[in-house]
Amino acid sequence: MMADGRIDMKPLISHRYKLDDACDAYELISSGNPLGVLLEYDVAEQAATQQVVELNPSANLPASGARPASIGFIGAGNYASSVLVPAFAATGARLKSIASATGVSSVHVGKKNGIEEATTDTNGLISDPDVDALVISTRHNSHAKQVCAGLKESKHIFVEKPLVLTRDELSEVTEVYNGLEKKPLLMVGFNRRYAPHVIKIKQLLSSKSSPISMVMTVNAGFIPADHWVHDPASGGGRIIGEACHFVDLLRFLADASIESVNAVAMDSQCNDSVSIQLRFKNGSIGVVNYLANGSKSLAKERLEVFCNGAVLQLDNFRALRGYGWSGFKSDKLWRQDKGQKTCTKAFVDAIASGDDSQLISFSELSEVTLACLDIMDQIG
Repeated sequence: MMADGRIDMKPLISHRYKLDDACDAYELISSGNPLGVLLEYDVAEQAATQQVVELNPSANLPASGARPASIGFIGAGNYASSVLVPAFAATGARLKSIASATGVSSVHVGKKNGIEEATTDTNGLISDPDVDALVISTRHNSHAKQVCAGLKESKHIFVEKPLVLTRDELSEVTEVYNGLEKKPLLMVGFNRRYAPHVIKIKQLLSSKSSPISMVMTVNAGFIPADHWVHDPASGGGRIIGEACHFVDLLRFLADASIESVNAVAMDSQCNDSVSIQLRFKNGSIGVVNYLANGSKSLAKERLEVFCNGAVLQLDNFRALRGYGWSGFKSDKLWRQDKGQKTCTKAFVDAIASGDDSQLISFSELSEVTLACLDIMDQIG
């Protein structure tokens, strides 16, 4: 009500002080009886002030030996806190800094995970010469801008999906990346291709020469229409924000470029129940059924791969079963593994070794992104 002007607070302000004169303001409050005291901030000066909180100084520096990769995190939301930061901590990398808008969440995540410092100065973190790589897990509409800024500072980049929200943003990222004489690593968090059962599927398929057919069913679940992820400007929608994972997964298993994309959406307020058909240049095909109208009682993700008289069925990244495969029947994990730790370790190892063969190439990242943008165009 105050924000939209329905309540006017101005008549209640009896005294105004600059922030530098705060002591005088508090003296007035303690000795007098003012109606309302307002402290005035210089917004430009405040924005220019770097705010850094030291948390665990040099917590990740080894006593001797090779210098580990130094990581700076941009974004301290739920996924960063619960998955990404712990995964990078497990690699042995130096967790140098974490930035968030207010600093509150970054301090909490930093203390919990042994990060050396927390900051509200994202630009300062991006340009910090002591940071080798940036891990970006902010809202989707900021990814492209932060990726470009990091690349221009010669930082290695690990960005949570999606890479971009629009074709213009993809063109901008491509121009910056291709314009660099020495290209840093650029990785998108497509972790499912690094899951142990997906690696096993890939190994089993390597013995076959014929095209494959894949069906990926995603019981995505309901998200309210007013959630930011549905906002075209900030979230981009669930297809480019999450279904991209499964486009990448099928691209990885097909081991061939995407030749065509066709998508239809069920009538719904958010266009988030979609059937996607993919055809690959080696003759393989795949379907992603990304559905938001199912039941929570059903497991979220199921993959079936058909090839040359045999079938592989992956149930929620916990159980893999083979039908008609010589020498393979099943494999089960004690707990679900979607490949997050292996994905982050591959990135950190590539920084140390200079060998990016275990990462996704920029051309493939672009290809998957373009396919997702095509899907968005088709479902409207």
